[in-house]
Amino acid sequence: MTEIRFLLNGTPVSLTDAPPTHTLLDWLREDRALTGTKEGCNEGDCGACTVMVSDAADHRALNACLLFLPQLHGKSIRTVEGLAAPDGTLHPVQQAMIAHHGSQCGFCTPGVTMALACAHARGRTDHDDVLAGNLCRCTGYAPIIRAAEAAAATPLPAWLDADQQALSSFIVPEIRPEAAIDAPSVRATLATGDTPGYRPANSDDLADWYAANPGATLIAGATDVGLWVTKQLRDLGPVAFLAGVGDLRHVETRGKVIGIGACVTIEALRRALTGVHPSFAELLRRFASVQVREAATIGGNIANGSPIGDGPPALIALGTTLHLRQGDEMRSLPLEDFFLDYGRQDRRPGEFIAAVTIPAEAPGLRCYKLSKRFDQDISAVCGGFNLTLTDGRIAEARIAFGGMAGVPKRAAAVEAALIGQPWQEATIRAALPAFAEDFTPLSDMRASASYRLTTAGNMLLRYWHDLAGTPVQVLEVQP
Repeated sequence: MTEIRFLLNGTPVSLTDAPPTHTLLDWLREDRALTGTKEGCNEGDCGACTVMVSDAADHRALNACLLFLPQLHGKSIRTVEGLAAPDGTLHPVQQAMIAHHGSQCGFCTPGVTMALACAHARGRTDHDDVLAGNLCRCTGYAPIIRAAEAAAATPLPAWLDADQQALSSFIVPEIRPEAAIDAPSVRATLATGDTPGYRPANSDDLADWYAANPGATLIAGATDVGLWVTKQLRDLGPVAFLAGVGDLRHVETRGKVIGIGACVTIEALRRALTGVHPSFAELLRRFASVQVREAATIGGNIANGSPIGDGPPALIALGTTLHLRQGDEMRSLPLEDFFLDYGRQDRRPGEFIAAVTIPAEAPGLRCYKLSKRFDQDISAVCGGFNLTLTDGRIAEARIAFGGMAGVPKRAAAVEAALIGQPWQEATIRAALPAFAEDFTPLSDMRASASYRLTTAGNMLLRYWHDLAGTPVQVLEVQP
């Protein structure tokens, strides 16, 4: 048994008997009686359980309902009870929420306050994005936004800086997360009952362990796997927590390509791609919420094989290469070939996603997401478009969709109808009937089959207008 060690509201905590799939939310409320962190949806949608999780690098807002205790090793956690100073001085966000009447029933207020405190620590003023993962049905957001604006210019409280300094002395160097890549001593098993947990130190360690435990569950951000526990009440059996696998968290430009490690979070990827592939970065801005993006990884978004995941359509349109590892063996394949059928991927026992490689340049890439809500919603249709034009004609075409089939899928017939044709609106309209050859979508609660086919075609028309310079983003279009 190995300890889980972290700071809670500035106080060191060491756990040796916690079940690895026990959530931080349940532990806070049941074991520590810190009930300010609320249980709302228990699936990462409402933000009522938002806490601040800090390490030596940064402060992040995360959903406590989707954090398993081993993920917190080497971190500092602040709940709403610990946001004020030890002498009772309120955090600037707390004071502003009071001054601007940002609370009514109060249920959502702790999560809202923690989300804004994390944004304040990072100097973020895009308050609409910051609060997209926090539902408030009473206050109407306007007073909350005013509170966020009022707090934005105030300095970071000294007691939050102290957390990061305390981590250096509390968490011994051999087990600090940033030292994990070259620290075999991190290799440890957490075991309670029939649910063992493992913390690999690096990808070599992970490959060895996963080869010996091919039926185990790999947990990076737990934004998907967490629901298997909180909603389906599943016993996950053997699990491995990948937070310490630092060599899978790289984003590196290598000539004409960018290598992205599987454990790169969606939020880190969004920031890295903002100036490189801005349309993809904008799509990632609408990926769930800040709390989810700060935990979810690009490898997990691919590995779960969801037909409505937002990452794969854009990645397939880019021509992404997927890199998988099984033991000491590496293999690579086009990302679109990874998805075989609904719930089935080309992944061997004990094999895991190590990285993806994308082109460093793709000026024709555009990504469009259609959902019932603009923020924090699942796609009804998500499309990635990447055409290459030569001498006024379409030389290459890569078009991929989510939500149109049982897997993320290229529109091969549409691509064939476009390639070699002149770049003009008539060409686009002539290719629209080919969508029916590529896809036979389902009708479900998000959209009907006919709606999906129609809107997929509309996205191609939107692409034409987008490249022609017409404003097409809903936030750009003016009445």
